[in-house]
Amino acid sequence: MESALQTEFERLLRENKNAVERFVRFRISLSSDAEDVLQEVYLAAYLGFEKLENRENFKAWIIGIARNKCRDRYREMAHQLELVDIESAPEEKLSVGIHGISIQSDVSEALSELPDRDSEILRLYYLRQLPQMDIARILNIPVGTVKSRIHYAKIRLREKFPERQHIEKGEDTMSNISSIMPEMIPEYRIEKSPLEPFPVKWEEMMGWFVVPRLGEKLSWAMYDFPEKKKTEEDLMEVVGRAMVHGIEGVEIHATAFDPMEANATGESPTHRTFVAQLTDTHTRILAESHFEDGVRKCFTFLDGDDFLDNWGFGEDNCGNEVNLAPKGIIRRDGDRITCSGSKNVMDVVGRYTVTIGGKAYDTVCVIDIENYQDGVASEQYLDKSGKTILWRRFNADNWAIKRYKKPWSELLPENEVIYVNGNRFVHWYDCVTSYIL
Repeated sequence: MESALQTEFERLLRENKNAVERFVRFRISLSSDAEDVLQEVYLAAYLGFEKLENRENFKAWIIGIARNKCRDRYREMAHQLELVDIESAPEEKLSVGIHGISIQSDVSEALSELPDRDSEILRLYYLRQLPQMDIARILNIPVGTVKSRIHYAKIRLREKFPERQHIEKGEDTMSNISSIMPEMIPEYRIEKSPLEPFPVKWEEMMGWFVVPRLGEKLSWAMYDFPEKKKTEEDLMEVVGRAMVHGIEGVEIHATAFDPMEANATGESPTHRTFVAQLTDTHTRILAESHFEDGVRKCFTFLDGDDFLDNWGFGEDNCGNEVNLAPKGIIRRDGDRITCSGSKNVMDVVGRYTVTIGGKAYDTVCVIDIENYQDGVASEQYLDKSGKTILWRRFNADNWAIKRYKKPWSELLPENEVIYVNGNRFVHWYDCVTSYIL
């Protein structure tokens, strides 16, 4: 490659490298495998750069190379599974994603009730993510036959399970739903339990409380303190399956009434759409979109800080952990909290009885230090089913001080204070969901 051409290639690769790495790491579970795939992508792009006529298409072009290289790796992984009889695990879904081959039962349970031929081809195409050419080779049939079998198998699946169908584009599933959360937060009491904390499976989307699974819906509201009045209410509903950059998740509609400034988009009420994914180990957001000034704005996990600063959690946006148990990295003694890391940590700190609205809940308390947002700590009380009973937000004393002009201890002098590694955090607002009503 000529030096000028090589210089241009290096510049374009440098500008788009983060997007390529995010794309690959979201699709390939093991870090070593992802590194191998990335090197293959860069080499293929380098060798083929001279043939790229429009340099403005570099990002889409190299993402296309990355997609093909990931598919090649999927084929290798699928080949390892290929010798396993498709019917050997009739109650399991084999899904290749960021956390490797995960197992889920809902899709496979539906497929197991289809005729064998339909179940077989849908498993190969959707669960193992094999290209149609590879399926034709495995089944020893023409590619055209593969296409027609997939088409008719999907029709039979929809006929057998009509409730699993995706809601048509533009259909507003929440148009007739009204506010249901109380205007004042129910009185509550939090008491430390002498019992050991229990492990819990927490599948909710961090900060949005809904589980990204078909059929799920709920309402939640936030209440400012010390007034304890409702300041925002959100209605959440999972409406169907969705896919972002080849990664499958579910589409979630969110409608916010009287949203706080950070959640407002100029609409009233505010409508927002998420695509989120639930795996055996993490819940994460893949994309978010909303209308602003009459324009739909869309953000995905490939959009760098514009996405990650608002919707991403965890390393490489792996999401929030599903399987929670005490790790010993955060300790609590009354209002004093100490943690081994200064920020971006989360841990179970104890067992508590939360009595709210006259009903007592056995919960564990999960404390988050600046995972949710810089300068923010939270307490989240989860019951044994992994549902949020109460979520409480605390601001570092100097959080957003340029905007609010004063430290929070002066803005809200009556509110509760906790200390995280000696730094003062002031209670701002709480959230509860329709689960407790």
